[in-house]
Amino acid sequence: MPSSAARPVVWSIAGSDSGGGAGIQADLRAFGLMGVHGCTAIAAVTAQNSVAVTHIEALSPEVLDAQLAALAADLPPAVIKTGMLASADNVRVVARWVRALRAQYPQSPPALVVDPVRRASTGAELGGEALRMALLAELLPLATLIKPNEAEAAWLVGRSGTPPELATDLRRRGAGAVVITGGDAHPGTGTPQAAQWSLDWLDTPQAHGWLALPRVDTPHNHGTGCTFASAAAAALARGYCEADAVVIAKMLSTDGLVHGYAAGRGAGPVHAQSGFALQPARLPLLVPALDRLPGHAVHAGRPAFPALTQAWMGLYPVVDSADWVERTLAAGVRTVQLRIKAEALDALAAQGIDAQAYLDEQIARSVQAARAVQAQLFINDHWQAALSHGAYGVHLGQEDLFSADLDALRRSGIRLGLSTHSYWEVCRAHAEAPSYIACGPIHATVTKDMPWWPQGPGNLAYWSAVLDEPVVGIAGMDEARSLEAVRCGAQGVAVLRGITHAADPEAAIAGLAQAIEAGRGSPPLAPPPLARPTLRGPVAVDVFPSA
Repeated sequence: MPSSAARPVVWSIAGSDSGGGAGIQADLRAFGLMGVHGCTAIAAVTAQNSVAVTHIEALSPEVLDAQLAALAADLPPAVIKTGMLASADNVRVVARWVRALRAQYPQSPPALVVDPVRRASTGAELGGEALRMALLAELLPLATLIKPNEAEAAWLVGRSGTPPELATDLRRRGAGAVVITGGDAHPGTGTPQAAQWSLDWLDTPQAHGWLALPRVDTPHNHGTGCTFASAAAAALARGYCEADAVVIAKMLSTDGLVHGYAAGRGAGPVHAQSGFALQPARLPLLVPALDRLPGHAVHAGRPAFPALTQAWMGLYPVVDSADWVERTLAAGVRTVQLRIKAEALDALAAQGIDAQAYLDEQIARSVQAARAVQAQLFINDHWQAALSHGAYGVHLGQEDLFSADLDALRRSGIRLGLSTHSYWEVCRAHAEAPSYIACGPIHATVTKDMPWWPQGPGNLAYWSAVLDEPVVGIAGMDEARSLEAVRCGAQGVAVLRGITHAADPEAAIAGLAQAIEAGRGSPPLAPPPLARPTLRGPVAVDVFPSA
């Protein structure tokens, strides 16, 4: 990015709210909470207070252009966020600068977050059809992320529709990612059960679905949309991908609603607090359909995944054969995972060996061995075979959430562990209320090629603090790192090569177990305010130091 790596620069090009609730005033508050440096270019001036907007005046395109030229000469942005632009001419000025800055910084082109403000809170139109056409033609094709509410999305595309339909339309017209916020409505639900939720439809290159948090019942919601968009822009500037940026924005704006206050006789401003992302209640659910939400009539018929018999898992070896399961259990381990990769089964089949029979035999032996000592055995990926052999639990990756029959697993009473690597994946896992959530890779691993940067102990401490479910740290664990993982709050330490590739596996198990127990008696490590970005791509900007 062209701005300082220590504190990225984000531009807000928007309107000024004389009442201090929305517009650039709200943007700057969100920027400060997110650890970025906010710059402002005013596109419109409003005369307003908490009860009325009495005057709106768009600044001339020449004045807006002069502000942007001054910023570009000294404070080039990592991200540009737009709000009330108020005229088609101003839209064209912004688009011209976005294109120019991207040409100037081809290795780190600034992202663009568009909050397409259609009208003031009084209902007065801002530019009408000319503004809509300019947004569609000039800014939408440049947008990294666009954040309309449902009414604004329908206005932009010129038709009504459900949030998923409108988001698809916006992406087809050029937007890189879309979030259609619904805190002020019950978007596309059709069911009273969903009315308790604030629902935003997410459509990004990484994920799509409903982001859901309980609706905050407050009249003090002025500036919610501005705060959401500016928080997402700041998150992009710090290196988060689009889906993660939207999750963080929802957490921050929801916290703002919780702490909103009266500043006059009307709706007061949202007022998010530092530490907003460490509040477990702020973590949204990510579900593909509304019937996956708690409280929905369909969801009510789904039993919960059982809790672990022993929430403290301690050393959690991940091994690839029944021999290794039996060996680790004999060494005193009481939580273990059998992980037989599909590639290994394919290799057996290529040799003329019945791969399914081999898999069944390995699982059956492992289940029998675990039952004999009342251990918690998880089968990785092969959930059908795990069910047929009565395994204690299954461990699934994110991709398996789209293929496994989760309802069949629930009905069976089996335990479920889910792997996660980022905010949006944690939200998706959290929505299923599994028996535990695994976070990784904590340290660099050679077991498989992954699109993730190592999360590090700071992220492990963060997720251990935020999640209700027991957390397992995965990858790159030796004795020192295992002790550290427990100090971070992990209930389980998954070890792969550290046991099976050790010269003396039993000695390795003993050493790891001893280090883990030492970690339980050591002072805990404090979590950072945010988990650091993990999806490989832009360099992560770690403004807040990790534990």
